Amino acid sequence: MSAPRTLLDPASGEAGFTLVEMLIATVLMVFILTALVTVTAQWLPNWNHGMARMERDERFAFTLDRMVEDLAVAEFVPANTTVKTPYFDGSELSVSFVRTAVGPSSRPGLEIVRFQEVADASGPALVRSRAAFVPMDANAQVRFADPVVLIRSPYRVMFAYSGADDTWQPTWRKATELPKRVRITVRDGVTQQRLAVSTAALVHIDTPAECAREKDVNQCLTQIAQGTAAAGNQAPAAATTQR
Repeated sequence: MSAPRTLLDPASGEAGFTLVEMLIATVLMVFILTALVTVTAQWLPNWNHGMARMERDERFAFTLDRMVEDLAVAEFVPANTTVKTPYFDGSELSVSFVRTAVGPSSRPGLEIVRFQEVADASGPALVRSRAAFVPMDANAQVRFADPVVLIRSPYRVMFAYSGADDTWQPTWRKATELPKRVRITVRDGVTQQRLAVSTAALVHIDTPAECAREKDVNQCLTQIAQGTAAAGNQAPAAATTQR
């Protein structure tokens, strides 16, 4: 009986790695891992930047959709029974308007919604706030509540308004009708580059119901403007008489 083999015998058909082959394999493995680490280090920041940009665009799109929905249902509601012009105050950095109150914490009726840029420790931010609508004096101060930050620095939001002539204007105040469209532009506060998520809201109702039934809408709006101006001129005289 032959003794059992304890060493590799070439004649037995078994094979193994030599020390040189192991060293070569280790060097190749180190080279491959180094190449993978280098490629990953270059690719991962771009991936993270792309994901962050996609998340930012999705967040902006959701925010702008909410703003468009609010502006689209702005209603033609005068501040009081004396004036006939709608309550709408629009500038480049702020817009206030009246709409039907919605939401689980809202009371039935009308509310004033305001989008306004405010400054805090982190820089400028666009804030949505609201207040219950009640008849008020044209110069009355509205107390807004429930502030919600929509967009923060370094991004900024600017508004523009257009009427029937499709001419964009930076302000819309004391007009006889609501703007037909409100443009919402989002810019990078550092580079001033306009972002692709910028959009515009189409206001569903821009004229009073009494003019919508008239054949000549422009003439009706002119009469409303003249009546409002006359009421404004008579108000000081009435106050003087009471004294």
